[in-house]
Amino acid sequence: MENKSADKSKKTLIAGLAALVVLISVLAVIFIKFREKPVEGSKSITIEVVDKEGESKAYELKTDAEYLRQAMEEAEGLTFSGAESDYGMMVDTVNDLTADYPTDGAYWSFYVNGEYCNYGIDTQPVADGDAFSIVYTID
Repeated sequence: MENKSADKSKKTLIAGLAALVVLISVLAVIFIKFREKPVEGSKSITIEVVDKEGESKAYELKTDAEYLRQAMEEAEGLTFSGAESDYGMMVDTVNDLTADYPTDGAYWSFYVNGEYCNYGIDTQPVADGDAFSIVYTID
């Protein structure tokens, strides 16, 4: 009689585990189907990079970035690096091209809507319709 009770307990346990696996699978499918999808940003901007040969590459994106650095990080294919300072990042390399001021007087200039940026990339505001330019410049 104990065998029948043990078999019944095993069957109940297996059925319970199977039901749990099915429930978890259903919940996972529901989560994947109905989870919040990423939304395009509300601002349309352009970031143009002009290299030392004068060739340019434009990056158009929709973003909710508050500052230029965030938008640059979102721009697919745009790479940049530099040194962090008390004033934010001092960009020295864009798209694998390094501007070395001590060696040849080269640096990256930043413009917004044709005007020289008054702020660094960490504090330069981004507004809908802005056109940014990052230009390799030699003094």
